[in-house]
Amino acid sequence: MKEGHPAWDEMATVGRIARAHGNRGQVIVNPETDFPERRFRAGAELFMERRGAVEAIRVTSARFQHERPVIGIAGIETMDDAEALAGLELRVPAESLAPLPLGSFYRHDLVGCKVETRSGKSVGVVQEVEGTAGGSRLIVGGARGEVQIPLAMDICTTIDVAGRRIVVDPPEGLLELNER
Repeated sequence: MKEGHPAWDEMATVGRIARAHGNRGQVIVNPETDFPERRFRAGAELFMERRGAVEAIRVTSARFQHERPVIGIAGIETMDDAEALAGLELRVPAESLAPLPLGSFYRHDLVGCKVETRSGKSVGVVQEVEGTAGGSRLIVGGARGEVQIPLAMDICTTIDVAGRRIVVDPPEGLLELNER
């Protein structure tokens, strides 16, 4: 990691490079942010991790195609260069995130939260949040393995980011069904 870059684990994911686009080194991004126009604009600085190192990248061009950003990245000039980036996450320092309204949260804020049922039974700790804004799920590491819980208001009845706690009211059998 270069001096002055934030630590990878202390940054928030804002997208993932899907694939190369065209023959001039552009890439299509699957956004994971509510503010794609802000994050993927010409001049924006993003970070990616490859070959074990965190790299700052600069967006040189940006447009949207079917609600997905198509961006140019400084130093990425060919289709081969762009194809090598497929699958990489794009992140920003957490302190650069926009403040959210009361009761809202960023997905990365949920990682590390303890999950318990309404009756107080421990389910485990959130390891990851998968999916998109339209269909996200909590990946919870528990004593009996991994459990996937839909991030839906009727199931996740209390989300207390400050208290690092999520209370769930899962439908019968959900916790046992998807343990793996």
